[in-house]
Amino acid sequence: MSLQNETSGRLTTHVLDTASGKPAANLQIDLLRLESDRFSTLLSTRTNQDGRCDAPLLAGAEMRSGTYELRFHVGAYLGQQQSGDRVPFLDVVPIRFGIGDEDAHYHVPLLVAPYGYSTYRGS
Repeated sequence: MSLQNETSGRLTTHVLDTASGKPAANLQIDLLRLESDRFSTLLSTRTNQDGRCDAPLLAGAEMRSGTYELRFHVGAYLGQQQSGDRVPFLDVVPIRFGIGDEDAHYHVPLLVAPYGYSTYRGS
């Protein structure tokens, strides 16, 4: 990655499994953008062994101001971890957020466990 790409606007995420104390590997994430009152899917990806995506979810010309939603498929992930529940309490966790500064780095991490989650704007 060039220096210009490192300093230009981008969207990244990271998923940590707080029940196991480890990164949530191989968790599906969908990124959607709200346009004309409808969400359209921009991409679907999976986390790597570090709980991160291999590339920014948005960068460069794709990094536009607007309303976005990340959908974390935690039910499938937690099912892989054999939580013991027949029906997972959490299935798809949506996080809707806005991007106002196309030149800024927006980091939207998810901390998840079988019965709860939290997020924040990271850096």
